[in-house]
Amino acid sequence: MTATVRLNEKLEQRLDTLVQVLRKKKSDIIREAIEQYANSVEKTKKSKLQMAIEKTKESDRKEFNDFEGLTDDGL
Repeated sequence: MTATVRLNEKLEQRLDTLVQVLRKKKSDIIREAIEQYANSVEKTKKSKLQMAIEKTKESDRKEFNDFEGLTDDGL
């Protein structure tokens, strides 16, 4: 697949610098950047899901303990 990307002057200069420093093609650098960004988004999403799961577990545990306390009181 071929994609066209428009870059502002500052970003184009940064890309050109990376090309010289890393001695890679622009397309390789762009592909790697997309891959790293996608991995970062995925990691963040997983982290947020894990936090939501932990909050749910904690809430369920509290509710269970509250219920257990009621049953211990003879209800």
